[in-house]
Amino acid sequence: MESSSNEISKSEINASSEDLSSFATGIKAENEEKTADKAFVLNDEIEERCPSLYEATRGGVSYGEFIHGTYYSNTCGMERGYSILLPADYSEDKKYPVLYLLHGIFGDEYSFSQDKSNKIREIVGNMAYDGYIDRTIVVCPNMYATSDPDQKPGFDRESVLPYDNFINDLVNDLMPCIESEYSVLTGRDNTYLAGFSMGGRETIFITLQRPELFGYVCAISAAPGIVPTKDKFMSHEGQIQESEMKFAENAIEPNVFIVCCGTKDSVVGTYPKQYHELLEANGADHIWYEITGADHDNNAIKSGLFNLFKQIAYDKSSKKSI
Repeated sequence: MESSSNEISKSEINASSEDLSSFATGIKAENEEKTADKAFVLNDEIEERCPSLYEATRGGVSYGEFIHGTYYSNTCGMERGYSILLPADYSEDKKYPVLYLLHGIFGDEYSFSQDKSNKIREIVGNMAYDGYIDRTIVVCPNMYATSDPDQKPGFDRESVLPYDNFINDLVNDLMPCIESEYSVLTGRDNTYLAGFSMGGRETIFITLQRPELFGYVCAISAAPGIVPTKDKFMSHEGQIQESEMKFAENAIEPNVFIVCCGTKDSVVGTYPKQYHELLEANGADHIWYEITGADHDNNAIKSGLFNLFKQIAYDKSSKKSI
């Protein structure tokens, strides 16, 4: 799974804050594309673009707002932060499914919450308002699970290791905190996982390692490094071998496992497709699709999140009809 790209230069590593934002959250405003209005049909088919109906701010719909919280991480040995999107009518008298949404490299818990162009509030709020999904809590953690407060992300092996450690922080510290502090429905059918770029990489890894925890998963524009490879930024030793890109025998697998990427992704290139090919070769059931014309940007994020919730809506509808 080796890239033909050359090693990155020092000038490329010293990227601007705008460039780093695109790594973390997909901000590329100049490449945003508008989708045509069309009738929404609830089925299990993938749609490349999030319909404008669901990314629009509608009159009469109340959208939740992100707030910030903290928890103590035994994994990291320190207090850590998260942003959380609660439904506008959030009540302790109700219980809500929860999506854990993972940012890209150089990001933190504010990466998604401070970017209004990703339309997370609108997609979740509009689909719930139309009755397709339950009102849903979205948790955006700081995925850099280091025990050294002075350590920073970077393009080298030591600097990316905290991302691989996030699985421990998520399962042992963050999820128990969210389930105790908020009115959350538990169980895999009510627990979703998604991520972009480095967050997409860790989404795939976490899903393969702990598939019993998450019923619905989407890895968007996943970064390289799950398996050994060398890209234009660095050499990756890999978390697992190519033959291990699969679910364990007799594992409880997600109801839906989506892997997607833009056809013009200028950051991760064809690595997501290579993950798809490895998963397929190893017999790991998943949905793969490409977003025509999308770069490493919010077009990909909106598409992935919309299709994740569309699959959830379809399953919810199917269960009601039984």
